[in-house]
Amino acid sequence: MASPKTSEPPYYPLPSNQHHQNYVVYLPSASRRRQSRRRILCTAAIVLLAAAVYFLWPSDPDLDIARLRLDHLRIHTVPTFAVDATLRLTVKIINVDVYSIDYSSLVVSIGYRGKNLGFVTSDRGHVRGMASSYVDATLELEGVEVLSDVIMLVEDLARGSVPFDTITEVRGRLGVFFFDIPLKVNQ
Repeated sequence: MASPKTSEPPYYPLPSNQHHQNYVVYLPSASRRRQSRRRILCTAAIVLLAAAVYFLWPSDPDLDIARLRLDHLRIHTVPTFAVDATLRLTVKIINVDVYSIDYSSLVVSIGYRGKNLGFVTSDRGHVRGMASSYVDATLELEGVEVLSDVIMLVEDLARGSVPFDTITEVRGRLGVFFFDIPLKVNQ
């Protein structure tokens, strides 16, 4: 009876020479493969966490005076040179974050040529995440003395535009998930 054929190749012993050379082959062990996977996963987790913090970190909202309209202007010359004016303001609050903003106050201060003329305060409001909101306000200036700037004011009125300086401050809270983070912005 013939021996059954096996699928294994036959074993041939290495030839014996006088000069024996030893070869060592290092194969990565399973524990080293696990360690390298852990390092890759830790690095990926750190990179993802840093990216999440960068994109989700709360930033200040942008505030712009969208509209400033002069409703009433009266110039007094007696007893001193003074101006009465009524200004209508529209302030645009732009929230660039994914979080909502609940503001408790919005204060807009108006100045002319470095002198503070007055300010207006608005009531509470809400701006959704990645959205904008408009706040209307009326500023009434009575008896503002601008004697030193009369010539510049007359020139500005003749040109048809008066360059006012504005400083806007918003106070409120950012709605981050279930937490409220205090917010104060000056622009």
